[in-house]
Amino acid sequence: MSLVPVAEALQRLETEGLVESQPRIGTRVFLPTAQEIRERYEVREALEAHAARLFSQHAGDKQRQEMQNKAEQMDALFNRCSAGGENNAEFLYAVHRYHMQLHLRLAECTECSALCQAIEKNHVLVFNWLFDVAARRPPLPPRFHRDLMEAISEGDPDQADRAMRKHIRYGLENVVRTLLET
Repeated sequence: MSLVPVAEALQRLETEGLVESQPRIGTRVFLPTAQEIRERYEVREALEAHAARLFSQHAGDKQRQEMQNKAEQMDALFNRCSAGGENNAEFLYAVHRYHMQLHLRLAECTECSALCQAIEKNHVLVFNWLFDVAARRPPLPPRFHRDLMEAISEGDPDQADRAMRKHIRYGLENVVRTLLET
């Protein structure tokens, strides 16, 4: 096995903020500070609130229905986690992957590829952090994603913006606290 692909892979992971390298020490998984977590959430909030605004203005009936169906499925998955059902690592990973796909699909419906790329890059870190604390996260409200999609789908950009900002901020301090305890 050549070291070049490994070095390239590590460099890519470092560029994406998933690992950090220090001379004479080595490479390790990046452990964010509370400030870095909050900053990443601020970026996520700005990007996704704008995506919600654009979606509320431009999405068609078919896209609105698709997103409401996805939100209902998302809530069902999170509710299974909360009920103490399947909480193994594989299931939690699948739930969080679907969660990321839900948010990315909303952005895709805006037809702004630069916005989609920015959201996807930001999610790499946010969802890795969330996945690490998922088992210790308090349960979400039963209709957390359905209520969000209903608010975004009504066609009022200001309401969509407010709903997404509230959605993103929910549980932030719990994530910060839990990550810093580990």
